[in-house]
Amino acid sequence: MSAQIGVTGLAVMGANLARNLARNGFTVALHNRSVAKTDALLEKHGGDGDFVRTETLQELVDSLEKPRRVLIMVKAGAPVDSVIEALEPLLEPGDIVIDAGNSHFQDTRRREAALAQKDLHFVGIGVSGGEEGALNGPSIMPGGSRESYDALGPLLEKISAHVDGKPCCAWIGTDGAGHFVKMVHNGIEYADMQVIGEAFDLLRAGAGIEPAEQAKIFTEWNKGELASFLIEIAAEVLAHTDAKTGSPFVDVVVDAAGQKGTGRWTVISALELGSPTSGIAESVFARALSSQTAQRTEAQDKLAGHEESITVGEGFVEDVRQALFASKLVSYAQGLDMLTGAAKEYNWDLKLDEIAGLWRGGCIIRAELLKDITKAYSAQDKPANLLFAPAFSEAIAGALPAWRRVVATAVQLGIPVPVFSSSLAYYDGLRRKRLPAALTQGLRDLFGAHTYHRVDGDGTFHTLWGEDKSEVEAVDTH
Repeated sequence: MSAQIGVTGLAVMGANLARNLARNGFTVALHNRSVAKTDALLEKHGGDGDFVRTETLQELVDSLEKPRRVLIMVKAGAPVDSVIEALEPLLEPGDIVIDAGNSHFQDTRRREAALAQKDLHFVGIGVSGGEEGALNGPSIMPGGSRESYDALGPLLEKISAHVDGKPCCAWIGTDGAGHFVKMVHNGIEYADMQVIGEAFDLLRAGAGIEPAEQAKIFTEWNKGELASFLIEIAAEVLAHTDAKTGSPFVDVVVDAAGQKGTGRWTVISALELGSPTSGIAESVFARALSSQTAQRTEAQDKLAGHEESITVGEGFVEDVRQALFASKLVSYAQGLDMLTGAAKEYNWDLKLDEIAGLWRGGCIIRAELLKDITKAYSAQDKPANLLFAPAFSEAIAGALPAWRRVVATAVQLGIPVPVFSSSLAYYDGLRRKRLPAALTQGLRDLFGAHTYHRVDGDGTFHTLWGEDKSEVEAVDTH
């Protein structure tokens, strides 16, 4: 039997992608370093479709039709390089190697360039949706050459999630574009989860609303403009009771959030691009702070709070909902703006309307508002920033009074809301006529002769601070 695609690495994600392919009518060759894992998959799920059992990479390659398509699903980093190194001598020009893990986009760019020298295609694809998505239809973000997508795309589009009859899969761009877009998706996901957590904290610590009652509130929120996968499952988690203690589930879970690196990568890449993803950055730092459990315990005894004793009004729940929606919009705006900067830096032709469309189904950040985001970037007059699109500028304007009240109340109560507040600061920073950066430039010029520009004419200038403070024209060192 000749297989249309091979999968090596049969942990849960790899196994579920293989099963998804088989369920959709493709013959899938299976390989794993431990043959027992291959046999376990076949024993339990062999009825999902046509599989070819192989024990070695040579057998895997020999079982594939040409051009061969080999999908790697192993841990990011050195394990991916190891599999590529073993595969490379077994392949022929035109064959396609696919990395469907959470690899860093710069690794993908390096691998794509190296394999292109050997006339092999390398495709890094971002896959979002977790274990369930991998099996039933994920959001898929493939990079690599257009030629490789022509050979691979039909398979990926068929196994992806579909919304309004359209696959949540499309060619993103060359080399590492697919993995970059997936990385930014995960950055938005970090911020999205953090603002949901901040809303939960405000409703409980600020308004005294217990988790079970909050579950009902989140369920209602999921019927409106906040409708999304994360709001939906937040309601489910908040409603859950721990069987052992009878307590709300959220009260028996240690409040230290982990991370696997993609959020951190997003922030590092944003810094390299000069892209202000403050909400995403604060969500990463919030997880880091939550994990400093020893310091947090000591701080409870040593650091004063002086919180104000205030009572929140009846409209507080609605205020929190509006602040949550506004902060969520900012997270998407920052992520999409980062993609615009990356497209210029790495010479990618990123189509933001298509990318937003890919995120409408299958992935973790899928949400109703992505329909309007897709529409905004499909328009002939595309917004320079998502917040400039009329639908969203009007929505934020309507939510702004509530947003400010919520942030102010949180500060008075001593409840940390890093993403609510930093997102509001980003919004205000965009709209302010003058920012204090003028003073920053003056300081930089005084201590380091870094020069500055003037508002009343062209040119680059430096003040002779240590002499007579006269101004001279200078070479631009910005």
